[in-house]
Amino acid sequence: MPRRPVKRASSAQKSSQPSQTLNSAAMGSGRSASLSVTETEEVTASIASLTLDTPLRPFRKPKPKAPEKKFPLLSLPSELRIKIYEYFFAEITEVLDLTRENHKRIHKKLGLMRTCRLISNEATHFFYSTRTFRLFPTTPGRFFKTKKPLLARLSARQRQCLTRVELRLGPGWSAPPAGWVVNTGLGLKDCIHVNTLRVYVEVDPSDNIFNNFRRADGFYEEFSRKLLENILKGLPSVHAIEFDAYESVQKHGAMMRSLFSIATKFDKVITWGPDRGWFGAPEDEEPPSKNGVPNRYLDSIPITGFTAQSFVAVA
Repeated sequence: MPRRPVKRASSAQKSSQPSQTLNSAAMGSGRSASLSVTETEEVTASIASLTLDTPLRPFRKPKPKAPEKKFPLLSLPSELRIKIYEYFFAEITEVLDLTRENHKRIHKKLGLMRTCRLISNEATHFFYSTRTFRLFPTTPGRFFKTKKPLLARLSARQRQCLTRVELRLGPGWSAPPAGWVVNTGLGLKDCIHVNTLRVYVEVDPSDNIFNNFRRADGFYEEFSRKLLENILKGLPSVHAIEFDAYESVQKHGAMMRSLFSIATKFDKVITWGPDRGWFGAPEDEEPPSKNGVPNRYLDSIPITGFTAQSFVAVA
């Protein structure tokens, strides 16, 4: 089989190949040298940045946002600001007691009164004059037996704004807490604008259902009568007493008759609350109860382990 002719490179081509190899080697060495110089500079800069000789880069502050247009609250008429306060405090209940939930429900709202003097005066007067403050705590818990009720924890300025206070009778009827006492620490002398005292009766221990459970006959009735008398002595500005009660409390029971006598003694106007449905004068007949059978205290207040029927059977 015949061999193919082999093309041999010319002498010029042979001489050019080594020069190309040298050039590529030179270019590669130059490129590696430039890379090594760049890396060296970066390492040197990073090390130098750790020293105090290298100046720090200037901190770039973010561009400030354009200020929003402020609402001209103080430019509004006072009547409109009162409407705003009414909406702002709408979530807070009408009757305030000393409970541990007050910090969650009320404390943040009262921060409005720390803005300026004008808003502080208006908001303070609106809030404390539109709420009913309970004289002695009735919520079971850490504050039930406290010797410093809610009224005593208010400042004199706040007590001067009050217009309504509430005395709730019934909790602790067998052993009233020691903190339920009228003294100078309660701060009644500062309540110069209170015109209505609300007396809410939860229980009448003279009812036969409480036989064999009373501390003594007439004990709680006498305690409540003296407590109401001392409160009225400390609140000469009170004009009317609003009586209300649970459905189990009878209008002509020993408990209510003792309270009516104190209200008459101090020549106060007697009004009726919405829950019990009483009307007319204290000596008038009370409205008929539901289904012709008066509700008992234990029917409305569940007590674990006991039923109203068991107490009625014992009575």
